[in-house]
Amino acid sequence: MKPILISVFSLLILLHSQLSNATDSAMDNNRLGELISRIDAKPDGQKGYWKIKYKNIPVYIITSEKANRLRIISPIKSSESLSKDQLYRMMQANFDSALDARYSIAKGKLWSAFIHPLSELTDEQFFSGLAQTITLVNSYGDSYSSGALVFSGGDSQDLNSKTFMDILKKGLKI
Repeated sequence: MKPILISVFSLLILLHSQLSNATDSAMDNNRLGELISRIDAKPDGQKGYWKIKYKNIPVYIITSEKANRLRIISPIKSSESLSKDQLYRMMQANFDSALDARYSIAKGKLWSAFIHPLSELTDEQFFSGLAQTITLVNSYGDSYSSGALVFSGGDSQDLNSKTFMDILKKGLKI
């Protein structure tokens, strides 16, 4: 019952953000830098390319204001040793349990990735995307879930929900 309540709470936060931020100004690198500093007080990099760590998980936040794109990525492992079954399972997760973050392969690595138009991004969407990206890294090889919505019970659901809620609470100052 507790995991369902966390999922419902997450949905209510996201719904509230959609309604309350409808008139807010467009997201840009300056605003994004402020949001990133709520999670990591001293991120590496510069505007448009930040590297942060969340509980020893490296996360890269890359933007292009000109192309109106944001990408949050985190490396998981080398892609060279992935089996056909693992690839198949990740494609299944991309369809139903990874939600807004996705498993991706680039430059010989398996990544967790969240991609979104930059200017339309709300604070809550940023923190949700960040949380989903990190939770997808943590759940690789187990539940393959981004943690935002999981309808079945089990240990991984509680762990994924904790990471997801921790980032939302920290970032949104709930």
